[in-house]
Amino acid sequence: MEVLKIATAGSVDDGKSTLIGRILYDTKSLTTDKLEAIEKTSRQLGYDYLDFSLATDGLVAEREQGITIDVAHIYFSTAKKSYIIADTPGHVEYTRNMVTGASTSQAAIILIDARKGVIEQTNRHFFINNLLRIKDVVVAINKMDLVDYSEKVYNTIKADFEELMSKRDYQDQKITFIPVSALKGDNVVHLSEKMSWYHGESLLEHLEKLDKKDIFNVGTPRFPVQYVIRPKTEEFHDFRGYAGKVYGGNLSIGDDIVVLPSKTKSKIKDIYFYNQKYDTASRRSSVTITLEDDINVSRGDMIVKDGDLPTIDKQFTANVCWMDSNELTPGGKYVIQHGINKVLAKVDKIHHKIHPDYSGIDAEVSSLGMNDIASVTFKLNKPIFYDQFKNHRTNGSFILIDTQSNNTVGAGFIQ
Repeated sequence: MEVLKIATAGSVDDGKSTLIGRILYDTKSLTTDKLEAIEKTSRQLGYDYLDFSLATDGLVAEREQGITIDVAHIYFSTAKKSYIIADTPGHVEYTRNMVTGASTSQAAIILIDARKGVIEQTNRHFFINNLLRIKDVVVAINKMDLVDYSEKVYNTIKADFEELMSKRDYQDQKITFIPVSALKGDNVVHLSEKMSWYHGESLLEHLEKLDKKDIFNVGTPRFPVQYVIRPKTEEFHDFRGYAGKVYGGNLSIGDDIVVLPSKTKSKIKDIYFYNQKYDTASRRSSVTITLEDDINVSRGDMIVKDGDLPTIDKQFTANVCWMDSNELTPGGKYVIQHGINKVLAKVDKIHHKIHPDYSGIDAEVSSLGMNDIASVTFKLNKPIFYDQFKNHRTNGSFILIDTQSNNTVGAGFIQ
């Protein structure tokens, strides 16, 4: 079954956790004991309604404060799709958590409180979705029940957000506006009779109809080799296959290919998925490829089409989201994990810090603190083969690892 990964974003009390809880409830995805616990806790708190945020906020501090702090991943399925929702925090001090949750998502839901409209945090949430090249974004204008389901309020917020959209640099995004009430369930799973002026789909109906060809970013085919398969059995004595996942585009039998970094050339002979053969490996499929020539290919190498090579260099500039309490400074040394490969890197220069609310940049910056986003140049101890993130999400991204603590301290998106 197709799996859709969705990131949520919203400011404090915009209702992200309640919205997700409502989806779980209306799709009958909550277990009996979980539902009983929500009912019991809601009564203890004196609510005359079910507090669906209890379905997702797992930390004690989250339940006590009524906010989301950590990224929670929620899994549920319908008859058409399986879903993974990353419930990300909206606080500015948890920007790194939002980047982490959204980095692997194909769609996003940005919540706006109908009483407050577009605020500074909304700019930040949209900026991050723009930065991470999320192709399908739903703007859920929530708490419509608290503004008497007003079409005028909805249209005002929609117009304000469309003005914000004019500042983006990623034009392939599809933006869909849906007025909802997560608490009452209006337009979440089922269309509401209280907003007859709205002629679109409910939130779940929209997600159900998303086609993977419309939400996965298309790039050029890249096949990082994860494992070399040599059975050495009597039946497969000379078999030599290369297992991995196809990113960006399709690979087919007969394609002329180049193996990086050696730049050795060959042709694709066979494509296997377990014991089945295929003529074409579609993007995002995990397969084993054999080549016509017996050449040296190792884990960490990359197979690409001839004439369609990525950039091969020991230096690049990237937008970096810094996630550590220790600052990033010029001269700092880290391990960059780019796909399968790890290389040593040194921070060459911090060009400028980017304000993730579309208010501009700060050119006078000597270091990066936690949650900062900046343009940074790195020098590496050996070349890597990469694409610009805007052209290839997988081959244009990386993480930074501290050499002392071995902690992940940053995420980068190559410019």
